[in-house]
Amino acid sequence: MPDPVRDAAVRAVLFVAVTLVQLVVLVLSALAGSWLAVPMVFSTLLSVILSTWGVLDIWITRQMWRQRHGVVSLPNSVARRRALGREG
Repeated sequence: MPDPVRDAAVRAVLFVAVTLVQLVVLVLSALAGSWLAVPMVFSTLLSVILSTWGVLDIWITRQMWRQRHGVVSLPNSVARRRALGREG
């Protein structure tokens, strides 16, 4: 996995982990009837948006890396060259 894609994946995992922790705190505080439930709703919604962005960032970064650097697949490239050589 290329470094930019790995960085995006690490960010996404951190966002999702924080979101899950916030969700657990939200559920527990709501069950307890605590005042903390109201701010946690807004915080959790923001974290869900950031987590969605983080997961999309993995996909976008991977696509950009492939477009800029190409896919390094030597056997596939050799097979393509041989197939093109037979056609011509």
